[in-house]
Amino acid sequence: MMLLEIDDLAIGYGGDKILSKNINLSIESGQLVGLVGQNGVGKSTFIRTICGLQARISGEILLLGKEIDSQNPKSIATQISVVLTGRPDSLNLSVIELIALGRHPYSGWFGKLKKEDKEKIDQAITQMEINYLAKKRLFELSDGQLQKVMIARALAQDTDLIILDEPTSHLDLKNKIEVLDLLRKIATRGKGVLISTHEIQLSSKACDLFWCMDFGKEMLIGHPKTLIDEGALQHYLHIPKGILK
Repeated sequence: MMLLEIDDLAIGYGGDKILSKNINLSIESGQLVGLVGQNGVGKSTFIRTICGLQARISGEILLLGKEIDSQNPKSIATQISVVLTGRPDSLNLSVIELIALGRHPYSGWFGKLKKEDKEKIDQAITQMEINYLAKKRLFELSDGQLQKVMIARALAQDTDLIILDEPTSHLDLKNKIEVLDLLRKIATRGKGVLISTHEIQLSSKACDLFWCMDFGKEMLIGHPKTLIDEGALQHYLHIPKGILK
């Protein structure tokens, strides 16, 4: 199933400051896609734009076949969940309380959880393998644990598409591998997953596709191994030869 379609998109800020244009992309259910590029190239702007959090300069964005601008925020929140960089505003929340926030599109602002909501929360905790953290407060968690909880919140939201901005930043190697492996499993279960990442080598093992951004160029799209083997990724991202294998 086609989850996200992007047609002739131009992104930027200030109304006319274009960071990238002529963007034509799509994500299907079951795909894990990595968005890669240098710092400042516009990855976070791209993510915020396709989520409806920032105005685009031009182009079309379709969520499940419908133009995103024609949908209200509640409808969008039942189709796409987002994990941005940064820590939650309140670290005194419990793990369960944070994950339960993912049910707000269905439970409303009063947050009264129904049986289905509780089942989705339990499923998210199990899928992220964080049952042992359920009763802890956020301030008690390591960075890696907190990131898994944030992803669990997105899972509890039960959307077809999950987008994550730098989900492995500030994590040690073990947690980077664990998070990417869990995201791979999520995609395998039928979700579409898009991550922005600087972890080229690690994410190349997990992702089905790379979307590569560079200053003033159209996006380079392809299977990670193919792009690396052909040297296209190294050339596009200005990586010295021999670094990626």
